[in-house]
Amino acid sequence: MKEIKICVIGLGYVGLPLARLFSTKYETIGFDMNQQRVNALMAGHDATLEVSDELLQDAISRHGFICTTDLECIRQCNLYIVAVPTPVDENNRPDLKPLLGASETVGKVISKGDIVVYESTVYPGVTEEECLPVVEHISGLKFNVDFYAGYSPERINPGDKEHTVEKIKKVTSGSTPKIADIVDGVYNSVLVNGTHKAPSIKVAEASKIIENSQRDVNIAFMNELAKIFNAMGIDTHDVIEAASSKWNFIKLSPGLVGGHCISVDPYYLIQKAQIYGVLPRVMYNARRLNDGMGDYVANQVIKLMNKKGVIVKDAKILILGITFKENCPDIRNTKVVDIYHTLLEYTGNITIYDPWANVGNVKKEYGINITDKMPEGVFDAIILAVAHSEFLKMDIKVKTGEKGIIYDVKGILPRDIIDGRL
Repeated sequence: MKEIKICVIGLGYVGLPLARLFSTKYETIGFDMNQQRVNALMAGHDATLEVSDELLQDAISRHGFICTTDLECIRQCNLYIVAVPTPVDENNRPDLKPLLGASETVGKVISKGDIVVYESTVYPGVTEEECLPVVEHISGLKFNVDFYAGYSPERINPGDKEHTVEKIKKVTSGSTPKIADIVDGVYNSVLVNGTHKAPSIKVAEASKIIENSQRDVNIAFMNELAKIFNAMGIDTHDVIEAASSKWNFIKLSPGLVGGHCISVDPYYLIQKAQIYGVLPRVMYNARRLNDGMGDYVANQVIKLMNKKGVIVKDAKILILGITFKENCPDIRNTKVVDIYHTLLEYTGNITIYDPWANVGNVKKEYGINITDKMPEGVFDAIILAVAHSEFLKMDIKVKTGEKGIIYDVKGILPRDIIDGRL
């Protein structure tokens, strides 16, 4: 293959760090449909905070990295990497519109001999059965004759500054043995811990989707245990600490399962399995259980307030955090909103404070007004929903009245100040 020139399509949590990394070794262009996003990146700032301003500005000034919304700017690339979201709709059915739209974009610019690699999480078969026919139709080129494909599932963990993209071991694959070698070589050239070359695109697709499905099932088990032990008056975290003294116990904690991966990806495999006549009961039940944890937390808080004599109707409640995980601005599919909506049935005096979340984005996405400044006053109930480092430094107890309760979703606050936790 001629000299590699890369275009990464989709400059979100996955695409931007990858494009920035590739730019250190290859001529790289980032493409996104959002002009505001492109303008901000070219000004040297990433609002997702996945790429520091220093690294981004270095990529632009020293490595010639550019971001654009102009198709003509990416027409001369020969390796297209698609890193767009793969969400579910309101009925939890896979929504492939962003992926198919990106495939149309590739079809408009791809040339003979070029390669397109997909990173978006999908069920096995999507790349070859759904995406590549779109590329063929738009481009007029024939797959595996005129152009080729690969799949390398993303493994970005938003907010994680330890397992950054260059340190992640990546799975790679290609539509032919030769293409598999090329794709593997390109990724290997920028990764500290190398790659695992899968024998086929479908195997690579399947490997990604079971990574998150496995975590979903495991966390669901812990959430179920939390419900059982809470009903029995036993502290779940004490049980986990005791059990984890055994060498092969997998130590996980109960909690809210949100974000764009663990709470979404299993639905892709669930739907595909049903097409083949298999009902994945464990995965399905895990999803139902985890999706109900926000409501469960809210009802636990209400129960504690009643026991302490706090009148729930019109009570002042403070929720600390709305992002789906700590020290990260990502609000996608956060389950904290489920806590909010259940409590809203009892009181309208609910304040959500999150110094990491963008106030405007939360309003646009969920229709909820939040604050990024610590509110004044005393609250009847405080719920620590997200373990932001700022919250760990707070004296939360002073924000509750004489009868106020503190509920710790994350299990990280001193036990002597809380009234309940998962």
